Amino acid sequence: MDQAAAAAPVQAIVESRAAVLPAKSKMAAMESVENFVYGSFAGMVGKFIEYPFDTVKVRLQSQPDHLPLQYKGPIDCFRQSFRADGFAGLYRGISAPLVGAAAENGSLFISENVGRELLYMSGISSREKGLGLGALFATGAFAGACTSLVLTPIELVKCRIQAPVADASGVVPKLRPLPVIRDIFRLEGFRGFWHGGMGTLIRESGGSSAWFGVKETVTAMFQHLRAKKATSLEAKAALAGTPLPLWQQAVAGASAGISYNFLFFPADTIKSRMQTLPPPPPGVNRTFLSEGMSIWRQHGVQGLYRGCGITCFRAGPASALIFIVFDSLKNNFPMH
Repeated sequence: MDQAAAAAPVQAIVESRAAVLPAKSKMAAMESVENFVYGSFAGMVGKFIEYPFDTVKVRLQSQPDHLPLQYKGPIDCFRQSFRADGFAGLYRGISAPLVGAAAENGSLFISENVGRELLYMSGISSREKGLGLGALFATGAFAGACTSLVLTPIELVKCRIQAPVADASGVVPKLRPLPVIRDIFRLEGFRGFWHGGMGTLIRESGGSSAWFGVKETVTAMFQHLRAKKATSLEAKAALAGTPLPLWQQAVAGASAGISYNFLFFPADTIKSRMQTLPPPPPGVNRTFLSEGMSIWRQHGVQGLYRGCGITCFRAGPASALIFIVFDSLKNNFPMH
């Protein structure tokens, strides 16, 4: 056998791999686009459901330290807000949160996919076996940390619109996104848009870890229970390629949403306070830790979890809807 003939099989393997790599790269790029587009759309759908509850949550969190508090609880806050501005007042400033929901969920899903690819490329996990539970929580934390950079400015504008500070005459202004953005830049500069960023980072990295991890854990539990009921290997194989019933998808998504909000709610409370209180006097530095200690001294654990009940109440159905819409779009309208 001459040298050319001996090298032919090797050359064929090299050429076949060279052909596969661009295809894999194109598929990964299309999946990233798909995750961002469908995640953004699902986030906007979920935001319409949860926004009135989020407005009440922010107003409860942003009450000043002095007693008596303006709102006795979520129902009282709903009542006062509805009496003052009507139902539309609970949706005040929704344009910025809609952009935020699209950016947040699009960034979460695309960043989580990037985290998975990094684990596959590093050899820590393999595509054939999939990600273990620890890896799923890790990719969720990575996605949340990346998303917090995008989300902090949007959250800042949203919170200031939802819980405006009364002026010297006691009048509460009705704020719009663009004037708020101009005021932040004029008074605090470009860095001011990331005011409260530490709270967003903790909430998003920890919460997103739970969001993706719990959703996949509950989904795997349902799949395992379904597989146990299968009477043959053929039936198990057929079930493996079909989505879960809608109610099981909803339970998995709702569990993820409640876990996301409950576990790191104190960080969200501190963030909301930092983003809505008036600027401190000159020479006073309001930090994440100092604001947290202030809430703790005034109200204890209850103060750090103020508004948590209504947040978890709206997070369950909203998160369930987000995952159902996202998974349905990916299954029925794949881009790759």
